[in-house]
Amino acid sequence: MMSKNETFTPEITLFTCIYCGYMAADTAGSLRQEYPADVKIVRLPCTGKIDMQYMLDAFDEGADGVMIVACSLGNCHHERGNERARARVQRMKKILESVGLEPERVEIHYVSGGMGATFAEDVRQMTSLLQELGPNPIKGNLTFSTTEQTSKTV
Repeated sequence: MMSKNETFTPEITLFTCIYCGYMAADTAGSLRQEYPADVKIVRLPCTGKIDMQYMLDAFDEGADGVMIVACSLGNCHHERGNERARARVQRMKKILESVGLEPERVEIHYVSGGMGATFAEDVRQMTSLLQELGPNPIKGNLTFSTTEQTSKTV
């Protein structure tokens, strides 16, 4: 059965740490693991540095989905950065719901550097999910301040 949006190619903004997450992306390339090309990888020193505004900006600038790829739980190079990222993703899901977007448009995944195949599979699964959800309906129309905790469409 074909997806209702079979011609739609989702854009994903993927935030990753410079350690396990980015190494897994690099390993996927070395292993010639295929995943969709419409993925913008943004490297952070640690996924604990992910800011709510970064994720909101990604949606506003055209991302159909946002992924955070972090070190495995209990194995963060900055002790608890991945746990901070997990908490922010949970908050972001609530914010997305409040502005009428599906919370599934933002996900966090945990990998170690050698998990290139897992990284590629996670991206493929996110792409499939986003094809089902369809394009981001608020591209370029989101005005939101994380400090004010208010939103409106322009």
